[in-house]
Amino acid sequence: MIDLQGYGPRLAEGALVTIELALLSLLLSVILGLLTASAKMSRNWLAHRIGTLYTTLIRGVPDLVLMMLLFFGGQIGINMITDWLYYQFDIDIFININEFVAGVATIGLIFGAYMGETFRGAFMAVDEGQIEAARAYGMSESLMFRRVRFPQMMRHALPGLSNNWMVLLKTTALVSVIGLTDMVRVAEEAAKATREPFTFLIPVAAIYLLIASVSEWFFARLQKRYNVGFGGGDEWNN
Repeated sequence: MIDLQGYGPRLAEGALVTIELALLSLLLSVILGLLTASAKMSRNWLAHRIGTLYTTLIRGVPDLVLMMLLFFGGQIGINMITDWLYYQFDIDIFININEFVAGVATIGLIFGAYMGETFRGAFMAVDEGQIEAARAYGMSESLMFRRVRFPQMMRHALPGLSNNWMVLLKTTALVSVIGLTDMVRVAEEAAKATREPFTFLIPVAAIYLLIASVSEWFFARLQKRYNVGFGGGDEWNN
């Protein structure tokens, strides 16, 4: 392991935190994205309005502002509730928002809106003729979703999903402002202590580039798999 004036091990730990943060945020954003897409495609007026309000609000406010608002504002809100419980019912509790949990929740919430639009467009791109054919074969709704709608949707969603992941990966750098010790924060502290910013920021950039390169390869393999039978396995890589 490269020592980097004693900061190498801490930088490696920060890189691991960044990867964990990105993967958990991706999982949360995919779940929220599917729920949002379902809500916006729903015939229920309330569900459609909630989904539209969510995507409009999230896409209209800068990510950094949302992160600070949810972390610092959320802590203030929780403190107000716990103070009220103490004064009203003599219940003495203290809840401190964990920086890692706050980072995952905030990034997942932000990109859930973008994923929602990606999934909505992908669901709408599925050929209705295949859905009708599945129903004609007597497939149940759950079986039709697993065998027909979901694979077709994923074929259309993967390019947008890949782009969202790349942006999400870079957005993880923002968590340093709320105190999470990721590799960006470690590099920032090391640069201030040694006054050698390039010594630490260049390795951080290289790690991000490595993760992005592996991600591109992974999504290209997925795209090739879901394009089997459609003659488009290589066009996404060009």
